[in-house]
Amino acid sequence: MIDWHIVCDFDGTITRTDVIDSMLQRFADPSWEAIETQWLAGDIGSRECLSRQLSLVKATPSQLLDFFDTIEIDPDFPDFVDHVIGLGASFEVVSDGIEQGIARILARNYVSLLPILANRLRQLDSDSWRIDFPHASDACRAASGNCKCKSTPDTRRVLVIGDGQSDMCVAGTADFVFAKDRLAEHCERNGIAYARFDSFAELPALLALLPSANAANATSFDTETQEHFHHV
Repeated sequence: MIDWHIVCDFDGTITRTDVIDSMLQRFADPSWEAIETQWLAGDIGSRECLSRQLSLVKATPSQLLDFFDTIEIDPDFPDFVDHVIGLGASFEVVSDGIEQGIARILARNYVSLLPILANRLRQLDSDSWRIDFPHASDACRAASGNCKCKSTPDTRRVLVIGDGQSDMCVAGTADFVFAKDRLAEHCERNGIAYARFDSFAELPALLALLPSANAANATSFDTETQEHFHHV
């Protein structure tokens, strides 16, 4: 794995639920759902979606921290991180979620040294917020708050781990994808080399099947190779 860089989504991938959606359900005006529908339909990018949705949130800092402390992660994720770092891979959590929440949730689960690239909450008053996008790009094809393609180095092969819409663009440029849910369906429809998974407990066995050649890309995975992954 020394040649590989791992780009791992957070909400719905490392966590059991989508943290942003759960936060909106608890603290935002119900009109956030109409905005979500526009994003899912592709009418707006996630940057606009999140800006409008987070402006609807009413919660104090202590309420948000208490909420973050209720979020559970895949219990096998910490061991998976130790495994891939031990193999020499580089690893980043790259999310269109909230940096402060991700850092708190991971630290509570004894994962505290990973780089986190995500959006940032800014407090406006006692219970109102805005969201900033330090990793956005005007060139982002998906108009994302966090342009995940920016986190893919040219000098290493890229493995994407994700579950949903925010991972679709970067999945198309990756060397391989471990996918759940809507991302797996997207990879299947678009001929992107991937392996479906449900738990991080499955991934060490899948990692062992990745090619060790110096150059890898999606076109190097023929049907027979792909079948190996789907039957692990």
